[in-house]
Amino acid sequence: MLEYYLTVKNEGKHEINIQKSHFIGHIKRTETEEEAQAFIQKIKKEHASATHNCSAYMIGEQNLIQKAQDDGEPSGTAGVPMLEVLKQMDLKDTAIVVTRYFGGVKLGAGGLIRAYSNSTSEAIRQIGVVKRSLMREVIITADYGMLGKLENELRNHEQLIENIDYAEQVSFHVLVPVSEVDSFKGWIIDFTSDQVEMRDGEKKYIERDIQI
Repeated sequence: MLEYYLTVKNEGKHEINIQKSHFIGHIKRTETEEEAQAFIQKIKKEHASATHNCSAYMIGEQNLIQKAQDDGEPSGTAGVPMLEVLKQMDLKDTAIVVTRYFGGVKLGAGGLIRAYSNSTSEAIRQIGVVKRSLMREVIITADYGMLGKLENELRNHEQLIENIDYAEQVSFHVLVPVSEVDSFKGWIIDFTSDQVEMRDGEKKYIERDIQI
């Protein structure tokens, strides 16, 4: 599992007009090629009357699955430029379809490349990008006498407390970046004079919005 990666925030669309043609950029997070293909077919069905429904997607931790399709536009003027935007933005598990309704003005090869690239990048910016960071749940169990002191220290250091269990003892479920788990545990041991128990929980990704 990657320590972190970027992907699109939500499914959505963004529309622009270029030289009288209407372009609609449709974006979705897709974690498998099957999901990406299903999304593309859905958009093609919804916009069956469009002149073109060009597509691109990039799937997998190492971007091993990359596909681009021009859907009738001159070869290399639509799908590949769209895929290049995904690469430049380093977006994983992302599929895009750009629908074009022809407005009567031919754009030429250079104009098409710019139009499909801009449609892709503008759609991504409008819909948003998130950074997904891999976290390890660390469960800290302590006596109630340490509750206030430990909670204040965790919050003052902006640790991400997922929840607190109140039983015979109190347990803090804290999400820690995987690369910082050992140092976090060392800090807790020092702070509490080794008066707590700690165990590892699950790994999970958390997301936060980023500006691109």
